[in-house]
Amino acid sequence: MATEKVFPMTLEGKAKLENELADLKTVKRKEVVERIKIARSFGDLSENSEYDSAKDEQAFVEGRITTLENMIRNAQIIDASAMSGEVALGNTVTFIELPNGDEETYTIVGSAEADPFEGLISNDSPIAKALLGYKEGDEVSIQTPGGEMNVKIVKISA
Repeated sequence: MATEKVFPMTLEGKAKLENELADLKTVKRKEVVERIKIARSFGDLSENSEYDSAKDEQAFVEGRITTLENMIRNAQIIDASAMSGEVALGNTVTFIELPNGDEETYTIVGSAEADPFEGLISNDSPIAKALLGYKEGDEVSIQTPGGEMNVKIVKISA
């Protein structure tokens, strides 16, 4: 029997997924069923684009519900408060790019809650992978798709 994938995430990330799941089940699902019902009333389903569109949306919603249920069921909550002084999952890391000194701050989270535009990067990302295990003051070379980047870690927080 295959083992299920574990999804590391913070409590906030899990709550966000649970809220999305509840919305899909209680609101979105009903909206799609109503759209299908209305589209059926238009008659011939073989040439009914409204019906096809509603069925496609229904398939997407049901697929997303299944995905979210799996992620929540297999969630592994990250405890960032158990700081070891090293960069770990759940930590917020501030570093300075060398040599120009541009400062950046990211929180390292599981892929399920990653949102780079909000400063949440996946532990599978090149930056997070390179930073994991280093301490404040360490200089780290990061291989990114855009080339090599050298940084100095200035702060690690939970």
